Parts: sequence; structure tokens; C-alpha cells
Amino acid sequence: MTIFPEVRPALPRPDQVPWEVRDLVPWLVSGHSAEELRGRAGKLLEHIVARPELSAVDVGLSLAAASSMPEHRAVVIGADTEELLAGLAAVAGRKPAANVVTGRAGVAARAADRGRVAFVFPGQGSQWPGMGRELAGCSPVFARRLAECGRALEPYVNWSLDAVLAADKNEPWLERADVVQPALWAIMIALAAVWESAGVIPDAVVGHSQGEIAAACVGGALSLEDGARVVALRSQALTRLAGNGGMLSIAMPAGDVRELLAQEEGRLSVAAVNGPAATVVSGDSGALADLKAACPTGTRTRWVAVDYASHSPQVERIQARILEALEPITPRPARVRLVSGMTGLALDGPEVDAGYWYASLRQPVEFDRAIRGLAAAGHHVLVEVSPHPVLAGGIAEILWQAAAGVPTVATGTLRRGHGEARRFLTSAARLHVHGAEVGWAAIFQAAGGRLIDLPT
Repeated sequence: MTIFPEVRPALPRPDQVPWEVRDLVPWLVSGHSAEELRGRAGKLLEHIVARPELSAVDVGLSLAAASSMPEHRAVVIGADTEELLAGLAAVAGRKPAANVVTGRAGVAARAADRGRVAFVFPGQGSQWPGMGRELAGCSPVFARRLAECGRALEPYVNWSLDAVLAADKNEPWLERADVVQPALWAIMIALAAVWESAGVIPDAVVGHSQGEIAAACVGGALSLEDGARVVALRSQALTRLAGNGGMLSIAMPAGDVRELLAQEEGRLSVAAVNGPAATVVSGDSGALADLKAACPTGTRTRWVAVDYASHSPQVERIQARILEALEPITPRPARVRLVSGMTGLALDGPEVDAGYWYASLRQPVEFDRAIRGLAAAGHHVLVEVSPHPVLAGGIAEILWQAAAGVPTVATGTLRRGHGEARRFLTSAARLHVHGAEVGWAAIFQAAGGRLIDLPT
């Protein structure tokens, strides 16, 4: 198995920062105890109120460049000094505030204990109309990477990525698998670039179902052009199954679900094992309805919003089409550890050929196994790279069981209907307050921040 070196970020150029820092500023405050955190926030508040000429960016850099960052932490986020000061007052008064993220560092209380970072890319389901539109307007790195993905898709699709992402909720673009899957692929790859520009560099990548294609690109096993071919042509083949099946999520352990499936005579199969009590079943629509009715009283079930049966024998109908369409791709060795969402095992990279991409659509997703493997290998900081979190809650539950008391943190990236730059910054703040490494100082320096004297 390949040994992957630790990768550390370089100082970003002004056009490579994750968002326009002067439009949205984070202030970092910390203390060795909850009382010390409150006291430091109060002193900082008094200092800045008495000096209204201070730049919010300069304050931000000076706080981020502190030589030590004790375990009790808060991040105050604001579009202007007034909002930032209100957040500081909330920290000083131990009051909740929408623009404040607090926590206690556990993942990386000491440099030697830094939790290794894994990026997780979900399958279909995190899409929403207008996703990425705001971030493209305020994040040069996101806009640039998104445009590169759009150009890579052009040879394989008859629609424009820009037009799809600009569409409102009344247009049906994001209801078609052959549109939504390539669009999500592009958004996730661009979001990964934003995280990397913020100094959050993955030590491993893993994908759930079609999210594996984005993982392979970010991990270096597929070029952007080959990734575009895989996601576009495979999703087009998938439309040939439309109307012939469905998928049902059941809040039960996979073993219990398989016992129920024994009564369905092969019409249904487990499509994904997403957690200790989170299983997805795929197959004939009528049989799924019967299965839903047969579940024990009180069992939570949810229909997945698709009309086809991924990860089931129905996929065998399009095997030849997928293998022929994807035969030209040339996978290569991965730059970082690539974990298969199909098997839960690490891959070197060259394995992700046409046959792999057919198998990953036909076979069940062993997501629970993959996350447990990451936790066992020391990956205790997991970031769901998506426009809306669909796996982060399940990831946190798996980590809680698998990490055996070792501090972990799982977070999403964006969230449906929330300001995208602010939501990204909130997600980065969540990593920071729990002890993960974020390149705050480098971001402020790239934005032109200067060091100033502040109370310590």
C-alpha cells in the first residue's frame, strides 16, 4: 500500500483566499478555562470599543497569529465591527449568539495530537436550487475551480453548468440524475478547493455512491477530465433505469433489514449501510412499499427521492453501456489516501477504472465500514464536502462508537438556504473550536492584514 506524505498548505495568494475576508471577518478568542475565555473576550471588547479606528482585519490577524491557542475557544463572525463587537459581548456574557461558535479543543489540544483530516463526499441528495451561486461571487478559488469543472463537463453534456446553478426552484434541472449528479460533482470539487485554500488539507478522501467520483478527483486518482466523463456518462446511463424502481431508507441495523429482505424473493437488496442503524434498500417499487409496511411499529423510514434502483441487480441492465463509455479513462496513483465507499478499503488509485465505476453503482455502499476504517487509522476530523449536510450526523454517530473515547469532530460545509460564505466560515469555525487546524493567519495575511497590539 502506498505511503502518503503529510501535506501542508502554502500561504495563499490574495486571489486564492476562501472568501472575501474584508466582507466577513472571524475573530478568534480562547482561554484555559471558561472563565478565562469570558474575561479575555471582555478585555478585547473594552480595548476595541476605546479604539474605533482599529481595522477588523488587523484585529483578526493579530488574534489568529497568537503563539498559543488554549482549549476553550470561541469564533466571532461579523460583516462589520458592530456585529463583531456584539458577538464579543455575547462571549463575555456567556450568552448564545447566531454569529458565535464555541467549543473545547479535543482533537488537537497539542500539536502532536492533531487529528488527521478526511474529506467525505456524499451521493445524490444534497442539491438545492441556486447552490454555489453566492459563494461563486465572493470566493475567487471556488469560482475558478467551478469554471474548470464546467469546461471539463462540456464535451459530455448538452446543458450549461452555469445555467443549471443559476436556475430557480421552478425549473426541473435538479430533478434529473444526468444533471444533478454532474452538478453536485462540480460543486463538491470546488468546495474541496475552498477548504484547501483555508488550510484544511485532507489526509484521506472517501465518497458515498456518486460522491466517490469527486473523491477520486480530489485524491488525484482521476484527472478532472476523466472525472467529468465518469460522472456525466454514468449518470446518463442511469436514466435508462428511471421508472423501474426506488430506494427506501430504514432506521434499522443492516442485519435486521436483511432478515426482512429474505421474504422478498430477490426483488430487494441492501443498497447502502450508512451507520449502525441506518440502512438503504433498493429495488422494485411495489416490494419496497411492502417492506415499509412490514417494518416494526415505530421504525423510521424515508423514501429516497429517486425513481430508479441504484446498487441493485437492476443496474446490470446498463453494465455494457457503462463499461464501453468509461473504457478510455486512465486512472493514476492517488496523491492522498483514497478509501473506497464500496468496500471500505484503501485504494492505490489505478484500480478506479471503468470496471470499478460500474461495480460501485451495482454493489452496496459500505459507508459505515469506510468511516470506521478512517477512525481506526487516526482520521478524527471529518468534513462533509457538500452544499448541504446529509451524512455529517451519521458520521458523528459512527465516530462516537469507533473512536473509543478519542475526541473527534465532524462538520458539513454549506447548508441549504443559508448565506454560503457565512455558512462556510461557521463550518471552519466549528473545526477550530474543537481543535482542528485552520489556516486563519495565512488567510488574513493574504487579505492584507497587519499585526497590532491587543490585550493578552
